[in-house]
Amino acid sequence: MIQVSGLSKTYGDQVLFDGAAFVLNHGERLGLVGRNGSGKSTLFKLILDEEHPDSGSITAPRGYRIGRLSQHLSFTEKTVLDEACLGLPPDERDQSYRAEIILGGLGFSADDMLRAPAEFSGGFQIRINLARLLLSEPNLLLLDEPTNYLDIVSARWLAQALRSWRDELIIITHDRSFMDSVTTHTMLIYRSTFRKIAGPTQKLFDAIEVDEEVYEKTRLNEDKKRREMEQFINRFRAKASKAALVQSRVKALEKMAVREELSEDATLDFVFAYKQFHGKHVLNARELSFGYDLVQPLVQNLSLDIGKRDRIGIIGKNGRGKSTLLRLLAQEIKPQHGEIALNQNTAVGYFGQTNIDRLTSSRTVEEEISHAHPGMHRTKVRGICGTLMFDGDKALKKISVLSGGEKSRVLLGKIIATPSNLLLLDEPTNHLDMDSVEALKSALEEYDGAVVLVTHNEMLLRDLCTRLIVFQGSMPFVLETGYDEFLKKIGWEDEESATPTRTPEKTVPATARVNPSKEQRSLKKTIAKLEAGIMALEAKEKELHAKLAKLLEDGPSSEVQATSMALHEVTKKIDKNFEDLSNVSNALEKLDKA
Repeated sequence: MIQVSGLSKTYGDQVLFDGAAFVLNHGERLGLVGRNGSGKSTLFKLILDEEHPDSGSITAPRGYRIGRLSQHLSFTEKTVLDEACLGLPPDERDQSYRAEIILGGLGFSADDMLRAPAEFSGGFQIRINLARLLLSEPNLLLLDEPTNYLDIVSARWLAQALRSWRDELIIITHDRSFMDSVTTHTMLIYRSTFRKIAGPTQKLFDAIEVDEEVYEKTRLNEDKKRREMEQFINRFRAKASKAALVQSRVKALEKMAVREELSEDATLDFVFAYKQFHGKHVLNARELSFGYDLVQPLVQNLSLDIGKRDRIGIIGKNGRGKSTLLRLLAQEIKPQHGEIALNQNTAVGYFGQTNIDRLTSSRTVEEEISHAHPGMHRTKVRGICGTLMFDGDKALKKISVLSGGEKSRVLLGKIIATPSNLLLLDEPTNHLDMDSVEALKSALEEYDGAVVLVTHNEMLLRDLCTRLIVFQGSMPFVLETGYDEFLKKIGWEDEESATPTRTPEKTVPATARVNPSKEQRSLKKTIAKLEAGIMALEAKEKELHAKLAKLLEDGPSSEVQATSMALHEVTKKIDKNFEDLSNVSNALEKLDKA
C-alpha cells in the first residue's frame, strides 16, 4: 500500500498540491484523473522519488517494489523475447513462454519475437517495455497513457491483463472506457487535493457535481444572511435599546467563515464549422487498391459511399492500413487502382497522425490558426483560440514550445477555422485529456457533416459510429453496423487465445493453513453480507441524491446542509464496504487457488 499525507507541491505560482492526502490499499486498481497540467505525472514522479514534495510525505512498506512504464528506449538483448524476459526474476528466465504470451497479446508475432528491438518503431518498442514491466510483477504498477501506442486489439488484451492484476496499480489514461474497465477506484486531482471513491469515473464526477452545487447554494445563502446581519447592525447600531441584539449580531458575523466562490477550470468547448451540403454522398470510392508491397496490398477492391451525415469508424490492428485508407480518402496519396470521387461541394477537414508535425514551429498559435483560413477576422481567430483553451496571451505562444496535447488542439483549431462537411480524423484523442475527449465527442455528435474516424477508443466507437470499415482477415470490409454489434457477431480474431498470465502464488505448506473449507465459508458469508449492505446503502444514496436535488431548488439551507452531510456519510460507508469487499474477495481468491 501507499500512504500520502499532507502533500504540497508548487512550481512558481502554480500550486499542484496543497495538504493533499490519500491511501492506496492492497489490491486497489486506481484510475487517476485530472486536467492536463493538474499534476498527474508529477504525482508519479513524487511516488518514484524522482521529485520531492515541498512538504508532506509518501510512505510505503519496506521492500515495496514500484514499476513504471518507461518511455525511455534502451535495449541490451539481441531479440524482443530476450529483452522481455529481463522482466522475469533471474531464476525464472527460462520460463520464456510467459513472455511469449504477453508479447503476443501486445501484438508481436512469433517471428517478431526473434527480431532485434531496434528494428521496430517507437510505439512497438514501448510495448516491449510494457511487456518487461508486466513480467516483473511489482507491488505497484504505474501506467501513464499505456494505450497511446496500442491498437484496439492490444488495448483490449491489456485491459484483460490489468483486470487480473492482484496487487496495486495507478493508471493515467484519456480513454475513460478503458479506465473504467480495469479500475476498482477513481481519484480526481481536485482543487489541489485528492478526491477518491470506489467505483468508476462517472460516479466520482457526479459526486463532485453535487458537492459543488451544495457548496454554491450554501455560499449564496450565507452571503445573503451576512448582508442581512450587516444591514441590521448598520440600522440599529445607534439605538441603545437594540445594543444587546446588535452586539450579538456582530459576534455572530465575526464567527461566520467566508466561503470563496469556486473558480471555473478552463474547458475545451468548440463547434466544428459546417459548410452547407445538399447532395446525398460527400464521397464515393470504387474498387480502391493500394499497397507499399504489391504482393500483399493494404487495401484491395474496397468500395465505399459516404453519406452526408455518416459516422464511420475504421478499426483494426496497427500496421494493417487504417491510416493509409484515411490518407487515400483525404487524397494525400493516390490509389494504385480504382477511383475516389468527391462531390463538387465537399469540403474536407483532415486530422492526420503526421499533420501535427506539419505545424510551423516559428508561428504563434494565433498565426497558425489564422493561416488555415486567410482573411478570417482576428476576433474570430481569437475566439477559436479561446475555445481551445488558448485564451489571452496563451494564443501568442510559439508552436515550438507546445506539448503534444497542445499541438493536437492547435490542429483541431485549424480544422474548426475552415468550414467543412467531411471530417477525416486519425486518432484525434491521442494527447488529449479525458475532459477534452468528452468535448471532442460532443462536438462530433453535434456536427452536421460526415465523420470518418480511426480510433482505438471504444467509447467513441460505441457512442458515435453506426458504420465500420474493418481491417481484419485478408482485406478490409465495410460493415453496416455499430461496434457492439461487430463484437457480438464477428469479434476480434484470436482474441481469446492471448490470455494474460500471472506467476502462480507460492504454495503455502498445509501445516501453515487454517482449515480452508471453514475459512472459505466464513469469507463467503462476509462477502454476501457486504454485498447486501452495499445494495442497501446505494439505495439510500439514490434516495438522498433525489432529495438533495429537490432541496437545491427551493429548500432551506439547514435542510440542504443536513441532507448533504447524510449523503456524505452514506458515500463514505459505501466506499468502506467496497474496500472491505475487495480485501475479503482477494483473501477468498487466494484460498481458492491454494
